[in-house]
Amino acid sequence: MGHIKEFYERIFNISDKEWAYISSFFERKVYHKGEIITAYGEVEEHLFFIESGMLRFFIPNEDSELTFNFSFEKQFTCAYDSFLSRNPSLYSLEALGEMVVWQISHENLQKVYAHTAAGHYLGRFVAEQMYLDKSKRELSLLKYNATERYLKLFDEQPQIIHQIPLKYIASYIGITPQALSRIRRQIN
Repeated sequence: MGHIKEFYERIFNISDKEWAYISSFFERKVYHKGEIITAYGEVEEHLFFIESGMLRFFIPNEDSELTFNFSFEKQFTCAYDSFLSRNPSLYSLEALGEMVVWQISHENLQKVYAHTAAGHYLGRFVAEQMYLDKSKRELSLLKYNATERYLKLFDEQPQIIHQIPLKYIASYIGITPQALSRIRRQIN
């Protein structure tokens, strides 16, 4: 749980008493490569802090899957819209390798918000970060062509390029794997 405490301490001075309370609600869980963490149609029950590993967000489809986001270590993540609204998720979350997470249930997070200033502050901070990431992604899809999106991805998130299969990267930037191959050949 040290990584979560470090995350907290980067943005908020947390007392030992508050940390003891907050940390008592988190539980460690391991997911294996390909395991679905949150399935399409399920209500998201947990907020996750990724200690190690990565996951992808995708919309399942009969013909193909549409990958639209990734989360990496030292990040909070979940199907946040489902987590907040308590409605079924319209997408799935999948472990892209062995993942270790610390998870807190929706119910327990509400207790943390209600009883600690640090929890309340962190909740706002995480929500703001998720919003900024979502806005940046939407603007990228609207503003840049596929080659520009790939190059920006390469510059801003090199871990994606080196750790994630190309078919998911292609889907993420909104093109086919064949089109991504052409772009990569042109760049090299």
